[in-house]
Amino acid sequence: MSTTTSASRRAFLAATAASAAHVWIPRPVKGYTTAEILAPVKPMATGISKWDLDTPALCVDLDKLEQNIARMQRSLVANKLGSRPHAKTHKCAAIARLQMAAGALGICAAKLSEAEALAAEGLDRICLTTGNLSASKIRRAMQLRKRTPQFIQAVDYEPNAHDLNAAAKEAGIVADVVIDIAVGTRSGIPAGADALALAKLVDRLPNLKLRGVLSYDGGAQHITGFATRKERALTNIADNARTVEAMKRDGLNTEIFSGGGTGTYSIQHLVPGFTDVQVGSYVFMDMQYLAIGGEDGNPVYSDFASSLTVLGTIVNNRFPGRLTTDAGAKAFTLNVPRPGVIGEPGMDYNPGSDEFGTITFKQASRSYKMGDRLEMTVPHCDPVVNLYDYIYGIRQDRVEVVWPITARGHSQ
Repeated sequence: MSTTTSASRRAFLAATAASAAHVWIPRPVKGYTTAEILAPVKPMATGISKWDLDTPALCVDLDKLEQNIARMQRSLVANKLGSRPHAKTHKCAAIARLQMAAGALGICAAKLSEAEALAAEGLDRICLTTGNLSASKIRRAMQLRKRTPQFIQAVDYEPNAHDLNAAAKEAGIVADVVIDIAVGTRSGIPAGADALALAKLVDRLPNLKLRGVLSYDGGAQHITGFATRKERALTNIADNARTVEAMKRDGLNTEIFSGGGTGTYSIQHLVPGFTDVQVGSYVFMDMQYLAIGGEDGNPVYSDFASSLTVLGTIVNNRFPGRLTTDAGAKAFTLNVPRPGVIGEPGMDYNPGSDEFGTITFKQASRSYKMGDRLEMTVPHCDPVVNLYDYIYGIRQDRVEVVWPITARGHSQ
């Protein structure tokens, strides 16, 4: 280092130290306690009209919810399939219990923390569809398996299978495992020789028990037009079905061949060896699913009723052809597709502002004043639910139950 450079650096450090001496450091002052800061907002009471709820409020029509659960179960049973609903949609132990009571084989969880939260509420048949790669998550998963003997976890990577085996041995258990076989490119091991080799490895490892495979085709669920959706779904999963057949020929356990979803629930029975469907959004429905079209050729997908809504309040009506509500991006998450204003097909709802929604229209069914309430169908149910602490169960426009969103924010 040159003398000039060294001198410059010493001068800089000296000047920095001198200026730091004049930084104001406040004395400790009395403020909010941690408990006060973290205390959740308490829900409103049951028995009140939904129109009296503070907004934005997440609501579910209980009649429609129950009808959706019953209809899905009847349809799958008729097609000799089981249901393994995905709790990532509702994140709510109360709704998961309704699904189990209707006959579901179990529930799926997308993340380990989600599975832990639901298990803590007494749900004991959980399939974790996402693999865990970190050592800490693997240990947590094994502890969950120890507490919840029917817990199943996914794997799609050979080194991870060895890690799971070692952790299961350390925990003194045999862990149930399914192979996640890719449909598309998002996650999972490719179908064919690689998937078969991984299944054989899991079958050999002494502290793992092979239960079968997962093959979730997320890309097919929102394909517009039933005929196109059916063709694409069956084509996409053909290699996976052949892999499952190869596993059977080699004597491997394929008691679970699970996948599909709300968009393909009435198609999956055509896949050889398929056992159960990971339906999720059917309980609520949303603007994305309504647009995919039904088997009857109707452009609106009407197999299940839209039960999930967000209630908002008009906070500005001063400009012609425009209303502002208190439900923006923090109430809906997505701008596209737009939320649907119930009873007002001519209204365009843009939740693009963080705190406010903007409605534009040429003609409305009636005039609206500040303080009036509007009810909106959500763009995509899964992320919307994750924004709220509670969901208000509504029957005949009154709050019948208030359910905590059990796994809200549990995304690890």
